[in-house]
Amino acid sequence: MKREFERYELGPHRVLIGSLQLLAAIGLLAGLSEPWMGRSAAAGLALMMLVGVIVRFRIKDSVLQMAPAFSYMLLNAYLSLAAFSG
Repeated sequence: MKREFERYELGPHRVLIGSLQLLAAIGLLAGLSEPWMGRSAAAGLALMMLVGVIVRFRIKDSVLQMAPAFSYMLLNAYLSLAAFSG
């Protein structure tokens, strides 16, 4: 995992990115009782995955390598817009 972050040229930000992902996961769970938290967490993850797609494009990854980040971006965008309705 550390090597992947170095390949993305994000090595120094590894702990920050991991912490944000963990907080967003907690936010998604909290969204089960507080819908605004779930929507916010999902929007944050969608934004993070958009940046992931851009990074992968910049380092010239294949479409297949970009697919997981793109799929998670779409899933989280859906969750932030349509899910967690209270």
